[in-house]
Amino acid sequence: MARKSLVVQVVDSVLDRIVSGELSVDQMIPGELELCDTLEVSRMTVREAIKTLAAQNIIRIERGRGTYVNPINMWNSLEAVVRATTAGVGAAAAAVQLIELRRMLETGACELAAARITDEQLEHMGVLLETMREAHAAGDLDRFVDADLGFHDIILHASGNVFVSALYEPLGRVLSSRRRETSAFPQIQEHAIHEHEQILRALSLRNSSSAREAMDEHMQQTLDDLNTFVLDR
Repeated sequence: MARKSLVVQVVDSVLDRIVSGELSVDQMIPGELELCDTLEVSRMTVREAIKTLAAQNIIRIERGRGTYVNPINMWNSLEAVVRATTAGVGAAAAAVQLIELRRMLETGACELAAARITDEQLEHMGVLLETMREAHAAGDLDRFVDADLGFHDIILHASGNVFVSALYEPLGRVLSSRRRETSAFPQIQEHAIHEHEQILRALSLRNSSSAREAMDEHMQQTLDDLNTFVLDR
C-alpha cells in the first residue's frame, strides 16, 4: 500500500511539471535515475509511475529514444485533463470542447427533465434565475456564476439519470473556472439570463422537445459568445 502511494506521488509530480509548462509537448521527460534522485524514490516506483502516465496517454515511450509528453488532446484521464485545463493548458481548445460536451449531455438531460422535474425544483430554478438578474444588475460576478451553476445542476439531477451527474462531478472545478471567465462580460450575462428564461419556460410546460431546443440554443449562444468575447481577444 505504501509503494502504491509513492507511485501516485511520482505521477502527480510529473503531471504537475507538465501542467505548469516545465515539461512541454514533445519534450523528453527526465530519465529514471534523475527522477529517483529528485523524488527520492526507488527505480521500481518510478517505472510504475511512468507506466501509469503512459497508460493514461499523457506520455509516450519511444523505445531506444526516450519518453515524451503528449498533447492534451491525446490524454485519456479525465482527472488529468481537468487539472491541466484548470491551470490554463490548452485552454482555448478545451473551452470549445467543454461546450461541445455540455451540448451533448445537457440537451438530453433537459429533455428528460421536462417529464420528471418537480414543482419544487422548478420553483428553486425560478429563485436562481431571479438571483442571476439581481447579480447582473449589481455587478456581482461570483453570485451570478453560483446561481448559473445551480440552475444547470438542478436540470442534471431532474433528468433522473445518475450517470449524467456522475460524469459532471469531476468537471466541477473547470466548469466554475470557465463560467467566471465568460460571465465576466455583461453582454454574455444578458444572453444567459434570456436563455435561462426560455429553458425554465419549456420545463414549466413539461415540453420535452422545447426543453431540448431551448438548451441547445443556449449552448450555441454560449459557444458564439466564447468565440466573440473571449477567444477572439
